[in-house]
Amino acid sequence: MKISRIVMAVDESPRAEDVVQAGAELGRRFGATVHPLRVIEVPPEFPAAAAGNPPDQLTARMVDSARAGVDELLARAAPGAPFEPTVVRAGVPWLIITALADELEADLVVMGSHGYHGWDRILGTTTLNVVKRSSHSVFVVHRRRPLL
Repeated sequence: MKISRIVMAVDESPRAEDVVQAGAELGRRFGATVHPLRVIEVPPEFPAAAAGNPPDQLTARMVDSARAGVDELLARAAPGAPFEPTVVRAGVPWLIITALADELEADLVVMGSHGYHGWDRILGTTTLNVVKRSSHSVFVVHRRRPLL
């Protein structure tokens, strides 16, 4: 299997740094382009206008903040790695991840694993949903150090 395009989904968890390092290493080893992705969700308790389409000022500020946070993480966790520009989209994380992988015709999705907590036991984790529903191979990064 040739790997030339990788979607690397990062969140704000302590595992995100490991995901970035894995994505950078896979990109280097395969000579692949790595597309960082951060999905944001507008909390349901926000007023309906805040979650509307097209994005309003609140959503635009959340996107800008998320992009800055990911770019800072990339520089810290994998300095000098040749990542593509960070993509930030609002929506349901597993749907956005699989949609971007389809859009880019990615060969691989890199993302972190997460334990089951609360509603995850009923609804499933983002990672589980991507693994089950994506037509792309998924590389799951497990924790290598304590997350505390």
